[in-house]
Amino acid sequence: MEQNNGRVLAAELVGTAVLMLGGPGVAILAVQYVGILGVALGFGFSLLIMAYAIGPISGCHINPAVTLGLLLARKIPLVHAVFAWIGQILGAVLGATLVYGIASGQDGFRRGQFAANLWSGDYFGFGSMVVAEVVLTALLVMVVLFTTTRKFAPGFGGVVAGITLAVIHLISIPVDNTSVNPARSLGTALFAETGTGALEQLWAFIVFPLIGAVVGVVLFLMLDDTRLEDTMLAAVPGAAAVRNTLDDAADAAVDAVEDTVDDIAD
Repeated sequence: MEQNNGRVLAAELVGTAVLMLGGPGVAILAVQYVGILGVALGFGFSLLIMAYAIGPISGCHINPAVTLGLLLARKIPLVHAVFAWIGQILGAVLGATLVYGIASGQDGFRRGQFAANLWSGDYFGFGSMVVAEVVLTALLVMVVLFTTTRKFAPGFGGVVAGITLAVIHLISIPVDNTSVNPARSLGTALFAETGTGALEQLWAFIVFPLIGAVVGVVLFLMLDDTRLEDTMLAAVPGAAAVRNTLDDAADAAVDAVEDTVDDIAD
């Protein structure tokens, strides 16, 4: 059956808007009641719920970095990715707008940081932010890629992805308020007060999660039996040579360990 790209866009729009309500929305409207754990669970539960609601329609990426990872791994075609990215951006803005509309009803409400991502101020600094965003986005993308393999337990992809996202937030909310999702970062930065620096720092929360997506695909290829030639990374100059070098080094290390174990056993 031919894919309906309009529905892909609509599904990703709705899913990303729900993520904004369940993630930044919880952080803005209810953090004083639920704390960091509640915010992390808000993100994770939102992804989990949407995975089963819109997963059959669009795959429920609701994250441009995840879409990039699936595109590079050739799990989706380019046209799917483009419509998904459009839906995610629109959904993030819509979700942030809804959160702002709700929050505005509170007496004395001020936008402040508006749950935007930052590396400055009380956060851990630029270097820590880079490491966290690349590594944790890579983890998320790798996990999502594994849920698309036939060997993965059927029906549990949404649960695993949602729990992964919750754990990622528990790790990195103190570091940079956790992005791993350029659309989520864009939506909140648009509503943050100008003095916070959210818009000035937004570029980093777009660039480094996307780099993390590439790293996530590489990790997936290292652990799975999917061939480099089956992905878009095969077109990168030198990628095959690096793969062969790493394979040879790994084989040599395994042989050395096996020989050592055999010598001990003898």
